[in-house]
Amino acid sequence: MSNIRYGPRSKESIRNRELEATGRETWSDSLEAVYETDPDVIAAVLPPPLKPGPEPLVRLNISTVTMPGDLIFGAGWFGVQACHDDVLGEYPLLMPMTTEQATVGGRETFGEPKKIAEIKAEREGNEIHSTIKRLGFTVAEIKGEIIGERDPVSNERIDFYFKLLPSPEGPTKLDGDPFIVHSKKSSRERKAEVVEGEVILGDSPLDPLSDLPVKKLVSINLSQRATVVSARTVGTVPAENLIPFVHQRYDDLSVLGNKDDDE
Repeated sequence: MSNIRYGPRSKESIRNRELEATGRETWSDSLEAVYETDPDVIAAVLPPPLKPGPEPLVRLNISTVTMPGDLIFGAGWFGVQACHDDVLGEYPLLMPMTTEQATVGGRETFGEPKKIAEIKAEREGNEIHSTIKRLGFTVAEIKGEIIGERDPVSNERIDFYFKLLPSPEGPTKLDGDPFIVHSKKSSRERKAEVVEGEVILGDSPLDPLSDLPVKKLVSINLSQRATVVSARTVGTVPAENLIPFVHQRYDDLSVLGNKDDDE
């Protein structure tokens, strides 16, 4: 009998390419904006036991990622500063990706709130314009002009994720208590440019990024960046803590059907 590719694989042949990719340097061209928003809004979007950090900061990143083997895809991040116990980090509300492979691997392995999206990054001379679009809605834009360079930097940060499984018994249940994951990202830049521009947040019933308004723009930078990820599960959280926040991860398409009713 010929090899049945849907059949079982030996332990030696089983691979997790998501872990393999994140365990080594992955380069990206990243347009990143940091801004201050309303502290009360940040407190409202954080599932317990996460709490707001010392500053009401939001980070928006729109990137073109190059994986080993020259696989290129678009990636984004929209998240807020948060604390888990005494650990300072960030909690993402949206991680848009342009490919199924980048989306599924991160969601299943790490608990990342990834969703399929359209991502465009355009540059003409010193003019730049990057956008994130989902299901017909432009939810975020960064645009502006490069006004100079700055010294490349290296840094580390911690991201907080929740690995959870919705229950087949209904939307008010989960299949067990979710895991909380700390994901350490170590990054280094080889080139960094300073941008003078603006962040535009669109309105969408599925991805309401505009609910976190730009109160004060802190910075916009365009960089060539390599990142290595090291993640670990640090514990569990009561299911009732996460049930009110499951909509952050899974689209409730019924709100699109109600669009005309709301007008």
